[in-house]
Amino acid sequence: MTTWTDRTDDRVGDRPLSLAAASGIDRAAHHRLDEAWLAAAWSHPTTRAFVVSGGQVLIDETEDGSTELVMTPSFEAPLTEAHRYFLGTDGDGVSYFALQKDSLPGRMDQSARAAGLREAGLLLSPRDAGLMAHAVALENWQRLHRFCSRCGERTVITAAGHIRRCPACGAEHYPRTDPAVIMLVTDHEDRALLGRQMHWPEGRFSTLAGFVEPGESIEQSVRREVWEEAGVEVGEVEYVASQPWPFPSSLMLGFMARAVSSKITVDGEEISEARWFSRDELRAAFESGEVLPPYGISIAARLIELWYGEPVPRPGATPA
Repeated sequence: MTTWTDRTDDRVGDRPLSLAAASGIDRAAHHRLDEAWLAAAWSHPTTRAFVVSGGQVLIDETEDGSTELVMTPSFEAPLTEAHRYFLGTDGDGVSYFALQKDSLPGRMDQSARAAGLREAGLLLSPRDAGLMAHAVALENWQRLHRFCSRCGERTVITAAGHIRRCPACGAEHYPRTDPAVIMLVTDHEDRALLGRQMHWPEGRFSTLAGFVEPGESIEQSVRREVWEEAGVEVGEVEYVASQPWPFPSSLMLGFMARAVSSKITVDGEEISEARWFSRDELRAAFESGEVLPPYGISIAARLIELWYGEPVPRPGATPA
């Protein structure tokens, strides 16, 4: 039987997992409360900053055809004090900051363009993708958690963007990360279970997924979600890899799971359709366009490829 537990680094199959590859950035959390250090870092000529707004940043293509995050020296960056977030340093001692603004700055050369993480995460280097994921997650949290959950007072930003402190009751609030399980379920015939959510385009199928509930282990969550969404009972559950997913604040925990039943009964609320696919059936469905593959940035695509044995075919592809 295939063993999945040797794939628990930042690679799933033969390719790095988007947003999970080593970025080379030390988040240097011990500096977040050191205002003197932060001020010196911000003033250093090598420091780089970029703007994040509404989950988007500016990206640009370089002369060699790669794509990079548009960053500027700190002394050229737009002014903001409260919404300046320290993201860390690299191996050369360069410090990186994100600036949360209401809109992205214009570019005189007109070559840069705005992009969200679903697009940019596939194009950027691991360093730039990691910085962007960190910044987008902080921005999402900052916009949605401006008031104290204890007393309702407006909170203030501290720790270089990583804590909101209540001036009234003293409570400290930290960026939240919601654990979610995502799993490729296979049966005794080694077929894969894929489902389609109610709001997805016709033909879009992917792995099942759901949030971990309070008081629940991740293995219990895998079994519960598969049962609730597809009516399939799951036995063995094996962890594969994780992926930050700041849309707005999740951490996707990827699993392979073995079904002990095969009858499908969809819930009709989250999942409108679910099917068992053999590799040949899935190949034919992908190549004909009957089934649309999951988005390439998602861990779902990597879990499917790990079972499938190679990158999944795309619509219109010529069979090997």
